[in-house]
Amino acid sequence: MNGEKVTIEVDGRQLEAPRGSMLIEVMDEAGVQVPRFCYHKKLSVAANCRMCLVDVERAPKPLPACATPVTDGMKVFTRSERAQAAQRDVMAFLLINHPLDCPICDQGGECELQDNSVGFGGSRSEYAEIKRVVVDKDIGPLIETEMTRCIQCTRCVRFGEEIAGMRELGAIGRGENMEIGTYVARTVVSELSGNVIDLCPVGALTAKPSRYKARAWEMFAHDSIAPHDSVGSHIAVHTFDGKVIRVVPRSNEAVNECWISDRDRFSYQGLASPERLTAPQLRQEDGSWRAVDWETALTAVAAVLRQTDPERIGALAAPEATLEELYLFQKLMRGLGVSHIDHRLQQLDFSDQEQVSTAPTLGCSIPELEQQQAVLLIGANSRQDQPLLNHRLRKASLKGARVMAVNPYRVAYNFEVLQCAVAPADMVTELAAIAQAASEVCGQPLPDAVVALCAGLTVSEAARQMARSLCEAEKAMVLMGNLAMQHADMADLRALSSVIATLTGGTCGYLPASANSVGAWLAGVLPHRAAAGQAAAMKGRDAVAMLQEALPVYVLLHAEAEDFNNPLLAGQAFAAAEQVIAITPFAGAGLREQASILLPAGAFTETSGTFVNAEGQWQSFQGATAPPGQARPGWKILRVLGNRLELPEFDYVNAREVLAELRLELQGTRPDNSYHIGREPERRAPEGSWQRIGEVHMYRHDGLVRRAPALQALVPPAVVRMHPQDMAGLGLADGDRVEVRQQAVLTLVVRADEGIPRACVYIMGGLDATHALGGLSGGLELSPVTGEVEA
Repeated sequence: MNGEKVTIEVDGRQLEAPRGSMLIEVMDEAGVQVPRFCYHKKLSVAANCRMCLVDVERAPKPLPACATPVTDGMKVFTRSERAQAAQRDVMAFLLINHPLDCPICDQGGECELQDNSVGFGGSRSEYAEIKRVVVDKDIGPLIETEMTRCIQCTRCVRFGEEIAGMRELGAIGRGENMEIGTYVARTVVSELSGNVIDLCPVGALTAKPSRYKARAWEMFAHDSIAPHDSVGSHIAVHTFDGKVIRVVPRSNEAVNECWISDRDRFSYQGLASPERLTAPQLRQEDGSWRAVDWETALTAVAAVLRQTDPERIGALAAPEATLEELYLFQKLMRGLGVSHIDHRLQQLDFSDQEQVSTAPTLGCSIPELEQQQAVLLIGANSRQDQPLLNHRLRKASLKGARVMAVNPYRVAYNFEVLQCAVAPADMVTELAAIAQAASEVCGQPLPDAVVALCAGLTVSEAARQMARSLCEAEKAMVLMGNLAMQHADMADLRALSSVIATLTGGTCGYLPASANSVGAWLAGVLPHRAAAGQAAAMKGRDAVAMLQEALPVYVLLHAEAEDFNNPLLAGQAFAAAEQVIAITPFAGAGLREQASILLPAGAFTETSGTFVNAEGQWQSFQGATAPPGQARPGWKILRVLGNRLELPEFDYVNAREVLAELRLELQGTRPDNSYHIGREPERRAPEGSWQRIGEVHMYRHDGLVRRAPALQALVPPAVVRMHPQDMAGLGLADGDRVEVRQQAVLTLVVRADEGIPRACVYIMGGLDATHALGGLSGGLELSPVTGEVEA
């Protein structure tokens, strides 16, 4: 397709279109209605449903609009007798084997087959033969199948191949025997799999968790923003009878296009968790809990905060909280003189926090990510942590971009990646080698701070290729992911990432972990900075230091021990504290053992608020349902607490006033990724005989998703993954048991994985079975366990 325009005529209307564009695209742009089933603007053209047949002058027969390029002078008729007859005939063929079970189909009322059969089909069927029946397939806990309804449009198949990057569904058989299914009987595991529900034009693929819960016309749609990763996907929350029934995507080309991740789609199930907190509760002397009114609860909280030395209070917030909640949280704490404030619950290394800019962001707009020509990922499992940013990276790769990665294990990307998997303790050295290679390739001197580190390094060919690709690209980026930000030497990794980006003329950016990671920096939920990046009057302790010191009082905002890098340390600190005040939608068994006061807060569908996404875009939303019981939006709880404590400037009427105050403090300041190396990076020897590699599974990321049953069914069991040669050295076979000693002793099954570096073990974090081990990284000991266990 080029910039040359041609003129065509559609139903008597003169239209201009780029030469080579498809007829259906031109007609959609002009608002001309053409029925279709297999065509979708984000997928390749298949032209196998034939529903979009139109009458083209001088063509011997009707042509599919989706596969017919426009030519100058073309005359098209969409409502001529020949076009209508062709559409009626196609509709009749498609309905031959359809069960016509609309009254019990979840797609009823929003079904393209219904709409097109009424709008373009005949009024009666002449088919009186026995219909074909297809046995349903169980493809997992998220997607319900009724394959007898399938019309073989292959949208789901093309989505898997072209968007998700995983060929999980395919067409099997020929003619009348053709069926859509998995090639082998297994669960669909793509992190974007739920999008086939929206793509399916009939009721063959529907959402299993919301099956038979409500009809389409009974639900109300509420615009909202997804609360998990840092993309800030635009979603619609569908409610019925005051309850959230399902979540679907809203189109926004600049953010999520028309897709959402499965985490964003199905996590709403957690809203109905039996662990929802519906009334304020106070812990009694005998350990039991008593529900109280808000007056009693707030009086108790105010008494604790007034009577405690501010230096003995730790304030910890989860980065999934709204911008308004985060801003008021730090304002409340600082108003009391508390300086120990943090949201970086997964971070271990804070040594360079003074060198970081106002807020670490992606470094470009989300659409610009797919325009990059070279990208170096550092400690980034983008498929799991940011599925839709990963989708943009995949699009860049398919366009010819060179994507490279340095990770502590071999990540299973769904596109071509030049990847170096090195032990966690060797990541600093590997990046130093790339920096050395970049200096040589680009002819730029190394900064003084890293000269000593890079001296004498052996530069591998892979490191040289990465440096060369970054240097030669006009648009290049170096992106740090969750595995890097959680690394014990994160400051050194950040310094070297900045050096590599500077030497190669690229941009240094981050893949922020949570929905409001950027917003938490702007709001000042940090020990060294107040709102808008202003230096704090008194610098406090970071999240790890707060836990290690075991303060007598902790105030938690949407945070649980499971949200921390070391859940064991967090749980022990909270359990040992005299008072733990939790503002939270959920109260699990762990929090009930640790807390003393529970204040029920609304979840994201029950409050108005704002998330700041990875590129720094502020996205506000309204609540879709009322909070359950006596629960209240978090920002209102904090506002009333401020009033109760007689703090100035806490007289807000609505969340918009809170947001306006923060905007005024920022005065147009936007986050950037400028960075100054404060100290020389150094190599450190690993601790223990084995190095642990750990990360939190995407379906254990936060309190809401941890309570979504359908997503929890996809969380793998806790195992130890090791390199086969290391297993052989210990006399282990796949499926044997091994004793793991970190901060506790656990016995786990061991699995062979050639993607794990030597002398390392991968043990997933965020699981109930592995919490007792402690932090996600560090040294540990292993020993084989005699006896066999089932695989």
